[in-house]
Amino acid sequence: MTNPTEHALPANSMVESHEGDFGCSVMDLRKLMELRSSDGINQINVHYGGVMNLCRRLKTDPVEGLSGNPADLEKRKQVFGQNFIPPKKPKTFLELVWEALQDVTLIILEIAAIISLVLSFYRPPGEENKQCGLPVSSPEDEGEAEAGWIEGAAILFSVIIVVLVTAFNDWSKEKQFRGLQNRIEKEQKFSVIRNGHIIQLPVAEIVVGDIAQIKYGDLLPADGILIQGNDLKIDESSLTGESDHVKKSLERDPMLLSGTHVMEGSGRMVVTAVGINSQTGIIFTLLGASEGEEEEKKKKAKTQDGVALEIQPLNSQEGIDNEEKEKKAAKLPKKEKSVLQGKLTRLAVQIGKAGLIMSAITVLILILYFVIDNFVIRRRPWLSECTPIYIQYFVKFFIIGITVLVVAVPEGLPLAVTISLAYSVKKMMKDNNLVRHLDACETMGNATAICSDKTGTLTMNRMTVVQAYIGDTHYHQIPSPDALMPKVLDLIVNGISINSAYTSKILPPEKEGGLPRQVGNKTECALLGFVTDLKQDYHAVRNEVPEEKLYKVYTFNSVRKSMSTVIEKPSGGYRMYSKGASEIILRKCNRILDKKGEVMPFKNKDRDEMVRAVIEPMASEGLRTICIAYRDFNDGEPTWDNENEILTELTCIAVVGIEDPVRPEVPEAIAKCKRAGITVRMVTGDNINTARAIATKCGIVTPGDDFLCLEGKEFNRLIRNEKGEVEQEKLDKIWPKLRVLARSSPTDKHTLVKGIIDSTVGEQRQVVAVTGDGTNDGPALKKADVGFAMGIAGTDVAKEASDIILTDDNFTSIVKAVMWGRNVYDSISKFLQFQLTVNVVAVIVAFTGACITQDSPLKAVQMLWVNLIMDTFASLALATEPPTESLLKRRPYGRNKPLISRTMMKNILGHAVYQLTVIFFLVFAGEKFFDIDSGRKAPLHSPPSQHYTIIFNTFVLMQLFNEINSRKIHGERNVFAGIFRNLIFCAVVLGTFISQILIVEFGGKPFSCTKLTLSQWFWCLFIGIGELLWGQIISTIPTQSLKFLKEAGHGTTKEEITKDAEGLDEIDHAEMELRRGQILWFRGLNRIQTQIDVINTFQTGASFKGVLKRQTMGQHLDVKHVPSSSYVTVAPVTSPPTTSVPAAVSSPTLGNQSGQSIP
Repeated sequence: MTNPTEHALPANSMVESHEGDFGCSVMDLRKLMELRSSDGINQINVHYGGVMNLCRRLKTDPVEGLSGNPADLEKRKQVFGQNFIPPKKPKTFLELVWEALQDVTLIILEIAAIISLVLSFYRPPGEENKQCGLPVSSPEDEGEAEAGWIEGAAILFSVIIVVLVTAFNDWSKEKQFRGLQNRIEKEQKFSVIRNGHIIQLPVAEIVVGDIAQIKYGDLLPADGILIQGNDLKIDESSLTGESDHVKKSLERDPMLLSGTHVMEGSGRMVVTAVGINSQTGIIFTLLGASEGEEEEKKKKAKTQDGVALEIQPLNSQEGIDNEEKEKKAAKLPKKEKSVLQGKLTRLAVQIGKAGLIMSAITVLILILYFVIDNFVIRRRPWLSECTPIYIQYFVKFFIIGITVLVVAVPEGLPLAVTISLAYSVKKMMKDNNLVRHLDACETMGNATAICSDKTGTLTMNRMTVVQAYIGDTHYHQIPSPDALMPKVLDLIVNGISINSAYTSKILPPEKEGGLPRQVGNKTECALLGFVTDLKQDYHAVRNEVPEEKLYKVYTFNSVRKSMSTVIEKPSGGYRMYSKGASEIILRKCNRILDKKGEVMPFKNKDRDEMVRAVIEPMASEGLRTICIAYRDFNDGEPTWDNENEILTELTCIAVVGIEDPVRPEVPEAIAKCKRAGITVRMVTGDNINTARAIATKCGIVTPGDDFLCLEGKEFNRLIRNEKGEVEQEKLDKIWPKLRVLARSSPTDKHTLVKGIIDSTVGEQRQVVAVTGDGTNDGPALKKADVGFAMGIAGTDVAKEASDIILTDDNFTSIVKAVMWGRNVYDSISKFLQFQLTVNVVAVIVAFTGACITQDSPLKAVQMLWVNLIMDTFASLALATEPPTESLLKRRPYGRNKPLISRTMMKNILGHAVYQLTVIFFLVFAGEKFFDIDSGRKAPLHSPPSQHYTIIFNTFVLMQLFNEINSRKIHGERNVFAGIFRNLIFCAVVLGTFISQILIVEFGGKPFSCTKLTLSQWFWCLFIGIGELLWGQIISTIPTQSLKFLKEAGHGTTKEEITKDAEGLDEIDHAEMELRRGQILWFRGLNRIQTQIDVINTFQTGASFKGVLKRQTMGQHLDVKHVPSSSYVTVAPVTSPPTTSVPAAVSSPTLGNQSGQSIP
């Protein structure tokens, strides 16, 4: 190493001018962090004189950390920046208005309205020409003719209203979710040492020079350089795309980068770059700069419109691969959508097609009738001066056709979905569910299976040692320290205090008389508690052997299932302490301590005897058994990397039984799940007896049931063929009865979840929810339809892979999520039932009316008003029904259950019959019944008639009362039940009714309405209320007797699933239809797309196209290690605090997060 000063001096003198008093500038540190492994080490040693010197320059203490003095922190923020990446600007209201205007149907309406406006001002010379032969207007109608512009203006006005409503909805949703996002961000904290104390600091508060504690499962919040590390392995795939874990050590590679995940080990780092100067930040800035060029791409792949973006993984293998990825992604079909979305897309496509055909036929018939009537039957010549008048008629026909289309397409659907989801998500926060991906909420309502962890979810995650086996004696209570030999006691205390993460500790209770607080790993806390119960002090031991003195640490991971720490003995040689699952450690023991603390041989038969007499009885009481052992190395230093040789010939010190009591509310929650038709399975790393005991306490297994409890090994033996590949047929024989999977690895969990999801046995496909808290649960959480991560115990990696975060880690919150999910599904079905009734009636009325009377009984503006009621207002009213416990009393719908059941179909058709009968009676016999002038065959600009006003009024009032009927979709009698619990519903119904009165009485020409008498109003009301009575008649007819009813809005069928399982060949059929040109111009899908994009905005992980592409993940996982860049279609795994990774940057995923355990 050359003399560092000569290099340092110029740098320093430069620094003086720039940075005041820190020994390096932002740019120096940025350049340093761009280097990797040996280059980095050289730069640190040559330029900075080693890591400790770098700490000195940054004015920080590697052990004590920063002082935490506010002035100093402020200065650091000014010089080196804050740990915060500025968010992408939200869309302005005007941009949202512009987006809403892109709607094709609206554009067509605008054009029609403008043509109509222009023509209404045009007074051609041939106007009075009798030869045109059209009853244009009589002299007293002149004033009215002057008002011909009103219809065009009214259409434009209503278009503006629709656009503003849509834009406002999008805007408020975006605002809401930014709020939610900020909340997620504030919750993300990181362990930092300040003033010698470890504190949890919000990520945004971290500054350059901070000393951060890093451990397994962390997501690094800033760039840094390792000061001290134990067996540290980092997954850098989010930055480099390399799937293998990178070993970090002071000698080989001390560079730690923000946005990467700690997969193993622990350590401390000094923070060297934050915010936009960190590696992630730099790439973000580059992305921001190239935003302009990318804008076109972005339109297709809407990015999450990002909320303030704390540091997070950058989902890219830097710029290079993006191009290729985009190309690949463009070719790949969309992956499976959420269950509801798939069904809705199909339904919308079907309805849209029908509407399109109907409107085209309407226009065609009107034009043909007009042409044939005038030029063929009456044999009139086509006069050039009459052309404008003919065109005016054609425009009128065109507007009628468009109106039919507008009413036919249920563009309120996506609105209903979004309102319902947004409302639920807000309320679910109160029930401890933090929803990260909106659609997870409705998917949860369809859940048929929940695979749950045991620790922390079903149990309290408050571990305590309650039994111990020490020196041939089984103590059923904690022994007194006097009962143990001092030598043995000393080994126990050291074996526990030294061989556990120094971040695990027991703190005094927060409240007087409360339980001591457990911080860190709960199992280690139980062992430390055991030390305290033995009246010993673990702090004293740790002070004597600080972390720096640990010679080698084998940290716990899912493969080892044990942890070992090596220290140097004062007398020379080494001692290794080990602890882990009892059956694993005991297999490696060949000696044991007896009563006197002497070492005795420990043979296989002794081990079997111990398992029978000690471990099984403990396990059958639901205790976890942990074995503590040690080994001395006296003859020279062994090769530490040869783990198998090191972890043998241990001497067993003690076996302890740790109790983790079942949460008191869990058995009731599991009983609710069973009633709701949801199977709960427990997947745990504990041994099978412990697992079975806890499962029985929870009620997952009940005595006398026909169920399976398997261990991971046995499970794999049963489901894999000779080549070691998983066979779906074998798995299908096992999973229906499987209730407990013990000693399972993360891969087993993933295999089980994937197997259940892909399975086609049974009458319906399964929708699976999974809970997880560890880093290694990532793949299973991603594969599941809904992944729940633990808010308290969960690692960042698990939270990032999840859809919903349980803020209280409690199983009962999952049951609440099911209730909300079912409520969303029902709300949407209610809305559909209401909407489709209006659709069917309005389309048929407009169509037949146009064909028989040359004019739709419902005018364009009236249709738009009806559209507004049935779309925006009804979706608001029906989508905000609060859930009730009764939702948990029925079976889940599952994947292939249609959206519109036969009962709903019966209601839709039944009410349509009533409404059509009434309206046709009014159209053709209304004038006689009310003794008024007929409104049929009115000339072009004639004033509105009472006749048609009554038809319009009756139609709206029937919809209003039918909205009350739509509150129930399972054939219930009492449609008013709980109506006052939903104030929004009451307000909407009342508001609509008042608006209707105003429109009819004062709407005049724009709404084609005229005032009605009181008796006419009463008749309209009476017919409307008839809807409620008719609803009772309909619900009397048993659905079974109506064999001809079909269901609609199916999910995916089995044939498609088989394709699905083959991987990327699967193409959603609705998608295929979507691509065909003719549907381009129908409104609903367009709107659905916009809404889905908005939903994308809410989601913390946006992605190329579609919302849920998590499904691809599994297909890669079971095959082999795939370099991350090939995970093109997997939705990015972005961490809770993220939001604006532009979608162009696709993400390598968690696929390899559990690298160590992939077969």
